[in-house]
Amino acid sequence: MAKGQIKQKQIAINKQQFESLCYIQCTREEICSVLNVSEKTLNEWCKSTYEKNFSLVFNEKRQGGRASLRRNQWKLAEKNATMSIWLGKQYLGQREVIETHDNSINNQITNIANLINNPKPNRGEDDVQWICSILCKANKLYT
Repeated sequence: MAKGQIKQKQIAINKQQFESLCYIQCTREEICSVLNVSEKTLNEWCKSTYEKNFSLVFNEKRQGGRASLRRNQWKLAEKNATMSIWLGKQYLGQREVIETHDNSINNQITNIANLINNPKPNRGEDDVQWICSILCKANKLYT
């Protein structure tokens, strides 16, 4: 070694352990903690091992874990109604519909919206009182 050169410290990281941690979606901080290295050291190791920075390597290595998790969720959905419902909401756009039992209130609220969107000059006191009574009923119904 020439005079003035600094000897680079050999980084000892278990590649299989690193890839397993990425697979189960550990964060960068968790990976560093488990491997007992700094983020800088981890990134340097990724560059020397994979010729890519940590973020690129992590994105590649976690895909297998995502696919495995998805596969397990689909299997679980065959036996578990809750998981089946959740997957339906996530991938099929399904949702729970909350129905109101008093359609007359809904119709009256629609009428109020129409009155507000299409204002008439010289609205009478009776109209204002009617609107207020419907809004009070709706407030009690929905709170």
